[in-house]
Amino acid sequence: MTITILGLGPGDPELLTRRAWRILSEAEEVYLRTERHPNVTELPIQQLHSFDAWYDAADDFASLYQRIAEEIVRLGQRPQGVVYAVPGHPLVGEQTVTLILQLARAQGVPVQVVDGLSFIEPLIGALGIDALDGLQLHDAETIAHMHHPPLNPDVPALLAQVYSSAIASDVKLTLANQYPETHEVTLVYSAGTPEQRLERVPLYALDRQPVDHLTSLYVPPLQRRGSFEYFQEIMAHLRSPEGCPWDRRQTHESLRSYLLEETYEVLEALDSGDLELLKRELGDLLLQIVFHAQIAVEAGEFSMADVIAYTCQKLIRRHPHVWGDVQVDDPAQVHANWDQIKRQERATEGSAAQPSALDGVPKTLPALAAATALHARAARTGFEWDCLEDVIAKVREELEELVSADGAEQRREEFGDVLSSLVNLARWYDLDPEAALRESNAKFVRRFQYIEQRAAQQGRALQSLSPSEIDELWRAAKADGL
Repeated sequence: MTITILGLGPGDPELLTRRAWRILSEAEEVYLRTERHPNVTELPIQQLHSFDAWYDAADDFASLYQRIAEEIVRLGQRPQGVVYAVPGHPLVGEQTVTLILQLARAQGVPVQVVDGLSFIEPLIGALGIDALDGLQLHDAETIAHMHHPPLNPDVPALLAQVYSSAIASDVKLTLANQYPETHEVTLVYSAGTPEQRLERVPLYALDRQPVDHLTSLYVPPLQRRGSFEYFQEIMAHLRSPEGCPWDRRQTHESLRSYLLEETYEVLEALDSGDLELLKRELGDLLLQIVFHAQIAVEAGEFSMADVIAYTCQKLIRRHPHVWGDVQVDDPAQVHANWDQIKRQERATEGSAAQPSALDGVPKTLPALAAATALHARAARTGFEWDCLEDVIAKVREELEELVSADGAEQRREEFGDVLSSLVNLARWYDLDPEAALRESNAKFVRRFQYIEQRAAQQGRALQSLSPSEIDELWRAAKADGL
């Protein structure tokens, strides 16, 4: 009673190992996962069985592979055992082998694995690359079902089993989330067989090429290093004894002002619409996050992996309509679910028995942004006006109370109420009041500087202009589109 799992190599009969050849010669019968392998006709097999017929009847590969594994384990329990042969190496891209090992271990059936040359060795030979130079190996079908490739773009990658045009198309879309569409990739056909050949194409043309079950894809690294791992290496180097004295001296506390400054610079880039500037400023903001994470690593507090893992788990947990069976019809339901899940999280964490819907708005937020968040959270609980007209009426009411306020203390209070009511009006108009005010500030600067320049052209100081002259120049600035 034993299961012998044998690797048939990549396809050329000369690449079959001597041990595999001997076992095949001595076996009375051999079971193949598939006869669709270039060297099957050359093998010294007395009696051959394959599972190819099962492929046609299978609903999906997962159930098919489970069925094959169960059958091999059953056959292996016979006195004569079973010889099961698969393409390449038994433990490179062979899901049935993994399942067989699990089932056999659970049922106490001994297994011996006869190594075979995988597709990887002839593939790296054809490409002329060193596998130890960071080469990443993935199943193309796995990549095809993702939205972002799990690849470090600084090192090369091999994607095996690009067996259909549909897989090639989905792989292209996934890779395009990280690699430029003109990035040159290489299709490797029939590696390890006499028909082996390479074809280099830009990524956008990947799904325009013929592919089959013996097709693999090589993705070279990007020309400029841009991985998150490289970013962390640079920061760790800067903080090391061989690094920068200024960077080594920083703490969580000393970096506070830089984090705030970089955040506002990102907002300014967003307002400008300058995408090149936005790219640079996002990098500067990310630098602050990586900086804090490295300081935490050195203090034994947490790592960047901890930060990312926590955020990933939270996103999945708070989107049960994406990673679960919850149904939603509109964004309002998404918000409601989000708030409910947050309350459950606080209860689990041992927070107050009756948490407020307004919990979690940072006290350090600028007042306008904080007011926006508070009004939005309150509205999601049903604390809301019936219609827009009521909101506008509230603004007028608060403005009248400001005008009639008696004394500085009351005016300050009423002025705050006016601002709060305007923030709520902005929410009803689906406007970001912070962004609107920044844009208004920028517009004021442009028009004011226009007046300064016109006054200077007339050889006059701004203070010498009369109110009517200033108003005239202001209107001219508006007419010029400023």
